[in-house]
Amino acid sequence: MNATNHRRVVVTGVAAISPFGLTVEDLWAGLIEGRSAVGPLSAFPVDGLPLRYAAEANCFTGHISEFGELDASRKKSIRKGLKVMCRETQMAVAAAQRALSDSGLVTGASPTVIPERFGCVFGSDYMLTMPEDFTAAVERCRGSDGQFDFNRWGAEGLPSMTPLWLLKYLPNMPASHIAIFNDLRGPSNSLTVREASGHIAAGEAAITIKRGAADVMLVGATGTRIHPMKMVHAILNEQVALGDDSPETWSRPFDRDRKGMVLGEGAAVLILEELQHAQNRNAQIYGEILGHAAASHVTGMAVGQRKSVVRSVTSRALASAGISSDALGHVHAQGLSTTEGDKEEYGGLRESLGETMDQLPLVSAKSNFGHLGAGSGLIECIASLLALQKNELFLHKNYETQDAECPIRAAIRGDTAGDSFLSFAATPQGQAGSLVFGRCPEGAIGAAS
Repeated sequence: MNATNHRRVVVTGVAAISPFGLTVEDLWAGLIEGRSAVGPLSAFPVDGLPLRYAAEANCFTGHISEFGELDASRKKSIRKGLKVMCRETQMAVAAAQRALSDSGLVTGASPTVIPERFGCVFGSDYMLTMPEDFTAAVERCRGSDGQFDFNRWGAEGLPSMTPLWLLKYLPNMPASHIAIFNDLRGPSNSLTVREASGHIAAGEAAITIKRGAADVMLVGATGTRIHPMKMVHAILNEQVALGDDSPETWSRPFDRDRKGMVLGEGAAVLILEELQHAQNRNAQIYGEILGHAAASHVTGMAVGQRKSVVRSVTSRALASAGISSDALGHVHAQGLSTTEGDKEEYGGLRESLGETMDQLPLVSAKSNFGHLGAGSGLIECIASLLALQKNELFLHKNYETQDAECPIRAAIRGDTAGDSFLSFAATPQGQAGSLVFGRCPEGAIGAAS
């Protein structure tokens, strides 16, 4: 099929594994009720760690029953593959299967879409081995003095490793598993761009459909900061909220008294589809991708650089959408809840959106569940898509005292979501992505209810 500027991209399926639950209904209920998903850390012992609270997706254990509705063959295949999936990959596959079910598309035998026209782009954090994967092997290499003897590793340590352990932690495995389980033979890619993974993956998938290389794309992102090594890395390199007092109040994006991010985990998937293709099968439609942009800063996010990256990527996303800032209904900010990060994000948004920022309701779901790594971006986009659908905006939680350096107009009870929204994410290394979503196209069949 030839590329055309008239191919429009809509969302026909969504799924989110979040600290609020396994479904998008759980996600919406947690947000609209103003709950916090931050609580005591239980995934591993916290003795000796400075952090004892996080936003865990306790709802997800990796049991096959949590992967949604599956036919017998697919259930068997996924259950067999679980042993070579780390937690991030398991969450990714579960979200993918749930989103496919939500979309009404059939894959595999007797598919409702040509497999060669159905692709997958999936984003993730860097994936780290769990310490216990090495424990037995390291023990075999201890000398009589109890110290690790590297000279013994090849002959004694490595043979003790699980043969396929590396497959659990390759960042291309979510897309690989999902494509194999569902016979997706179209364009495929894997992105490891930390927090920006979801936004950039969705942008790439939209371009793929617009240029005529696919009719449907499964796009997602998965991540966890609930990992002993990642947690230590975050604490050493980023501003993380610590302490023992009321952890549900720690994540407070743009508030004057913010003290750092809360760590969490999650995964999300969108099914993107060419509009006419979706209408031909009377698909439900959650909204449309109106515009997108990606950018990077070669020297990372030093002081002052985040502001310029935010300004660049959000301005270009609006230009791609062909709309002005005053057409936006709300902004879903990244809202890391870090002192400098929030200030610079606001500065970039203010420069790109102008005086509109003074009246435009701003939300950040991180105020409810913290930083979910690569999973954050698309979970936040789903939250705002649901808000468009219901024409109701959830509260920007924990915002109590305005910061003169980032005086946002925080969303409050009674705010409507409008007809479109802007969402943004950036990494400490300088990559960034932005998306503009709009309501279901006027007159389109199958608007989600």
